[in-house]
Amino acid sequence: MFRYTKLSLLREVGLWLLALVFLLPFYFLITIALKPDDEVFTTSPLAPPSTAYFGNFATVLTAQGNSNVVLGLINSLIITAGSIFGLVLLGSLTGYVIARSTRRWSRGVYYLFLIAIVLPTQLGVVPLYIGARTIGLTGSAWGMIVLYTGMLLPLSIFLYAGFFRGLGIEYEEAATIDGASRTQIFFRIVLPLMSPATGTVAILAGLIVWNDFFTSLIFLGGSSNQTLPVAMYYYIGSLVSEWNKIFAIVIVSMIPILAFYLFAQKRFIQGFAGGLKG
Repeated sequence: MFRYTKLSLLREVGLWLLALVFLLPFYFLITIALKPDDEVFTTSPLAPPSTAYFGNFATVLTAQGNSNVVLGLINSLIITAGSIFGLVLLGSLTGYVIARSTRRWSRGVYYLFLIAIVLPTQLGVVPLYIGARTIGLTGSAWGMIVLYTGMLLPLSIFLYAGFFRGLGIEYEEAATIDGASRTQIFFRIVLPLMSPATGTVAILAGLIVWNDFFTSLIFLGGSSNQTLPVAMYYYIGSLVSEWNKIFAIVIVSMIPILAFYLFAQKRFIQGFAGGLKG
């Protein structure tokens, strides 16, 4: 039986203090983003704004040209969503085949994907760019979706294969006896049980694609399909020390991925609990 002691109280106080330390940068981010220009340098960073000033966000969201934050936000949403869909679909199918295959080649292919995770992506940027430009994929959202899907597919396969190996085949055998096809077994029985793996792949891939700057700058540079990190780069480069506007654009870039993370985390926990009950 758990007893609440003085040591438990000290642990709780320590955890609360640690949480406040981690939340302090977010406090600075929000308070400075809500300050007008005349309060940024005349008041303490710890001091809240006299009145919440949302004009910084309006200024950020109405920027045009290479600094068009709204267009970059839309492009990032399209590219991130498309990449996650491709990684979940192709990664789950490939991981399932590798995990369920009893042939020798399956283990060798699994280790090849593992090596692909370790190798840095930057090593293949030049041939990737030449190939993408040859087939007309540079400067387009579809090209970035294909590119990110190929770059992160080894990670997706590695995660799915590990989850599939820990999943028993009893459900699949029962469905086979009932006359279900392999496609029906996978999409109606196996894939729903892989909610923990799907949540993990979605969170990791979403964070990587959403925050990626280097790849987007190279493959989308000069086009109208540039992502939010590139738009932020151009916008912040035009500001000298207007920290309230810089922090405002950082908050704008954080909101979608934080909302997605909270949603995917909830699905992850629900799927994991459902898998245990099953």
